[in-house]
Amino acid sequence: MTSNPGSNGGAVRPLFDPESIPGDPSFAEPSQRGEAIAADRLDANALRARFASPPSWQPEMRTDDRLLNLNVPARPAAVLVPLIARGGDLSVLLTRRTAHLHDHAGQISFPGGRADDDDASPRATALRETFEEIGLSEDVVDVIGELPEYTTVTRYRVTPIVALIERPFVLTLDRFEVEEAFEVPLTFLMDPRNHERRLLTIDDRPRTFYAMPFTAGRRYFIWGATAAMLRNFYQFLRA
Repeated sequence: MTSNPGSNGGAVRPLFDPESIPGDPSFAEPSQRGEAIAADRLDANALRARFASPPSWQPEMRTDDRLLNLNVPARPAAVLVPLIARGGDLSVLLTRRTAHLHDHAGQISFPGGRADDDDASPRATALRETFEEIGLSEDVVDVIGELPEYTTVTRYRVTPIVALIERPFVLTLDRFEVEEAFEVPLTFLMDPRNHERRLLTIDDRPRTFYAMPFTAGRRYFIWGATAAMLRNFYQFLRA
């Protein structure tokens, strides 16, 4: 859901302000959203067990509702879904991208990026890109599983790699790519009362996207591919 490259360094900008888009009425009822994941299923041991013996399930979304450059093969990429352990609770580490980047400028995302030819696997891509972007060392990362691929509007085929971070760490942000890193409680993100689905019309066709607005000192509008992958994570734990 982005525009064609513009004059600002070729950056791809949204066609619309996502926060101004109204909610989808069909998603307003609690029965359409689902129940919150119980807290005892959101601790480190429960998540390890879930990924070690996953249920039969289907992701809710596998792609953004509108893709650009359909004649171009999707490029492989991977992101890390870092679950930070703090005092027995888990939070998800997210980043806000800088405003000048070519793709998804200024948006909330997981750390990660496109695969290099030398990367042996999506896991290798996610760990390398995460270290490059925010300085999170592989030494403190315990990968416990992955979620299904998700294709973004900009034609990246993204594999989310889920990991627990239970040891002390220090972040060093690449200020060219990352404006800020912050954490959101996993219980907040796995409670569908905090999930929104927004509805708009582009090219005479109704289109939807997920959003999970979060406020902690300032407002963070988590939406698009990041929110969709979190919604898939919710469905994985719900199954």
